[in-house]
Amino acid sequence: MRKIPKQEFTAEFKEQAVRQLRAGKTTGELAAELGVSDQTLRNWRKAAEAGKLNGAGAKP
Repeated sequence: MRKIPKQEFTAEFKEQAVRQLRAGKTTGELAAELGVSDQTLRNWRKAAEAGKLNGAGAKP
C-alpha cells in the first residue's frame, strides 16, 4: 500500500469549506468536490465550532 503524502490547507480554504457545509452541502458532495475525505471535513467543522480552525503550519 502506498502512503499518501500529507496535504496542508490554508485557513481560508478550510473556512470556505465549513461555510459550504453550513450552507447545506453534504460532506460527501463537498469531499468529492474538494478532493478531501469526509472525515477531514467533519474535523474542520468541529474545529471551527470550537474556534480552533487553523491553517497550514499554524501551531494548534
